[in-house]
Amino acid sequence: MRGVMRRTFLAACAAVLFSGAALAQDYPSRPVKIIVPFPAGGSNDIIARIVAQKLTERNGQTFLVENRGGAGGNLGAETVASAEADGYTLLLTAPPPLTINGSLYKKLPFDPAKAFAPVALIASVPIVLVVNPSVPAKNVGELIALAKAKPGSLNFGSSGIGSTNHLAGELLKSMAGVDIVHVPYRGAAPAMNDLLAGQIPFMFDNMPAVLPQVQGKAINAIAVASAKRADALPDVPTVAETIPGFEASSWFGLVAPAKTPQPALAKLSSELEVILKMPDLKKRLAELGAEPGTVVGDAFGQFMTDETTKWGKLVKASGATVD
Repeated sequence: MRGVMRRTFLAACAAVLFSGAALAQDYPSRPVKIIVPFPAGGSNDIIARIVAQKLTERNGQTFLVENRGGAGGNLGAETVASAEADGYTLLLTAPPPLTINGSLYKKLPFDPAKAFAPVALIASVPIVLVVNPSVPAKNVGELIALAKAKPGSLNFGSSGIGSTNHLAGELLKSMAGVDIVHVPYRGAAPAMNDLLAGQIPFMFDNMPAVLPQVQGKAINAIAVASAKRADALPDVPTVAETIPGFEASSWFGLVAPAKTPQPALAKLSSELEVILKMPDLKKRLAELGAEPGTVVGDAFGQFMTDETTKWGKLVKASGATVD
């Protein structure tokens, strides 16, 4: 009897291993949907489409980007969190729904720490402080002086409450001791449109979205928020050169619903490790001012945990909340 049970157990284990191997080999066998939880046209959307094209080319199945913006990225994230955990619905997102909104929103329809399985850090990008050309400030010092001369009258836009760009503005407000007013938008693209039109005087935004506008002289880049100057804008100083210790940057990561089969996660991670090292992709990201990610799987999971702690502290210090 024990012998029969043992053989049955071993057969079951073999079946599981075989099915896992088969899934890894067959995945993807149909189109894969990548949800971007912000509107089209922003940095998140731009980078998602670059990566989706590479995944499509390598796998013979379409990786389709679908924009589902709203609620600071929560609507799109909830879509993925509640999707079938089969590897065919993924989330490629900026930090908010994964590492910021848990501290910002009083209630979320999903638990950011438990709802997703980490796949890979796709890219990291500098955040740039940009102003409309009509603003009489050519550097951070002059912008601070302008804000102090007119307390509460200088507005700054962002892609939404709790976005890294919003929090960069809050960091400036705190560290420079200025009274500036946040104007949240439903994504970076509409905020940029208002900046171009002069409806808002300045904003922090991610390098891929601002670089074409800066190069076209439609807006002025007066500083980068990262710790060091950006290769894409080598002549633009850091905010830290005026406000020592100032640092803010953004990134984009790919996750799947929790309980997605490990073979599918492993296949995605291994594909992305190859893609993110491709010279043409690295060149394309560099043209956007972005750098390819270098952490996948569990290492990316730990990265998100660390980011949650960092941004949580800044959210608390800013006093920002959303009901």
